[in-house]
Amino acid sequence: MLKYYIVSTKEEFYLRVITGKVRGFKLKSPKGLNTRPTSDRVKESIFNILGYISEDSIVLDLFSGSGNVGIEFLSRGAKKCYFIDGDANSIKVINENLKNTKFTDQAFIYKNNVSKAISILGKKSLKFDYIFMDPPYEKGYILPALENIYTENLLKKEGKIIIEHETKLELPNKHLSFIKIDTRKYGGTSVSFYTNEEVTE
Repeated sequence: MLKYYIVSTKEEFYLRVITGKVRGFKLKSPKGLNTRPTSDRVKESIFNILGYISEDSIVLDLFSGSGNVGIEFLSRGAKKCYFIDGDANSIKVINENLKNTKFTDQAFIYKNNVSKAISILGKKSLKFDYIFMDPPYEKGYILPALENIYTENLLKKEGKIIIEHETKLELPNKHLSFIKIDTRKYGGTSVSFYTNEEVTE
């Protein structure tokens, strides 16, 4: 079974892509970067739950960090991915990882806070098959982000929102038009999946 591995050095650490076009490729994330990379166990579980990623899929990776989740989507066949992060170091690393994996032409990167970036995407009338977010824990970013996604109508009818969050935070079963369809717990980390209410009716 293919997994993520973390390789540490004094200066930096790497994540490896699970599978797909760039399977095993090392993704960079500088030491001291203010990110919490998704573990191999959690990442593998997310994609096992999602299953096949259509080659027409459009992905939004919010609070992108090193971009490893969005790049995993691209490796598995997604058509495009939009990366959002407000940190200059993160943006630099995302650009480097995309260049090294040769996914630059399939990527769009916004250095901005999530609220402003979502507004920009809404003005472009973009809609997404998958929206992934892994915001800093205990900062209260999740529900406002969901509200912004709802306001700008970013999620396709049968699209999915995947949220990585601290296990002690219990997200609502319903928020606006979004229904929680699954939650998986991995120690102190949980992942919740949402879709549009009309899809579950």
